[in-house]
Amino acid sequence: MDKLLQLLEKDARLSPEQLSQMLAEPEDEVRKRIARYEKEGVLLGYKAMINDDKLDLDRVKAVIEVRITPEREGGFDRTAERMAGFDEVTSCFLMSGGYDVLLFVEAETLHQVASFVASRLATLERVQSTSTHFMLKSYKEQGIIMFDRETESRIAVAP
Repeated sequence: MDKLLQLLEKDARLSPEQLSQMLAEPEDEVRKRIARYEKEGVLLGYKAMINDDKLDLDRVKAVIEVRITPEREGGFDRTAERMAGFDEVTSCFLMSGGYDVLLFVEAETLHQVASFVASRLATLERVQSTSTHFMLKSYKEQGIIMFDRETESRIAVAP
């Protein structure tokens, strides 16, 4: 992968000026490359990672394994794209193995996740089965450690 993309993936807050210094390239060239990547759909957006625990957000996150009957012409795409369109779904992946699609879902309550699965997801025509797993605590997301390493790694010393 292009070094510019690697830097942006690691920290999207870097300015074109900082990136040009890190890459030893002219700033206007870096700006042009970023614009080209955005236009071509390589760079789709920039997102902040928020630690829900620090804000005491009552947010329920779940991972849902979905088995689907593929369509003759479209395979899994049409059903997976429909699932990806649901507001509750934050990520959607075609998988190999014991299930076909993996969904990451967020809602305000456990009941809302259960209702989503029962009334909207499981009722889709080609969905054979679902298996829902609730996320209890996040230690690392998208390469970012979600806890304070100093306080979490200290060993208690007994007197």
